[in-house]
Amino acid sequence: MALEIYIDGRMIAIELLHQKGNILKVSIDGKLYEVDLVPVEKGVYSILYKNKSYNVELVPGKKPKTYEINTLYNSYHVDIMDSEAKYLKGRHDDHMDDKEAISSPMPGKVVKVLVKPGDRVKAGETVVIVSAMKMESEYKVKKDHLIRSVLVKEGDTVDGNQPLVIIE
Repeated sequence: MALEIYIDGRMIAIELLHQKGNILKVSIDGKLYEVDLVPVEKGVYSILYKNKSYNVELVPGKKPKTYEINTLYNSYHVDIMDSEAKYLKGRHDDHMDDKEAISSPMPGKVVKVLVKPGDRVKAGETVVIVSAMKMESEYKVKKDHLIRSVLVKEGDTVDGNQPLVIIE
């Protein structure tokens, strides 16, 4: 499992290579580490690395997949960017209304198309449902729009960022 983790804005690539009990082999920016990781209490972990002990506290942030990590001497803001977080970030794109098309940020399969060309849709109305990563996502309009064209049909497989519905 590979993750991109942003610590105070700096990207670090982390991959869990192997786990046996509490012993983890991880790659951090290409450098290999073997650590003994033990949960001490909820949100607090003890890490043994090269016979040194480190205690780490993870405090969930206000947004999903964000944390404040506290060590004995330092605190860090951390954003975890796994595939789900990238997907959610794409879903909550604040610039959706600036676009003339509705698209899925990830590849998937069209489950249902709820509009046809010429339809007038109101803010918050679902226009298409796409299944991606074993989840069904409803794509809605944020403002009232006219549907100019529908580029997909139910059962179609779509690429990430492929336009599904063109709006005015």
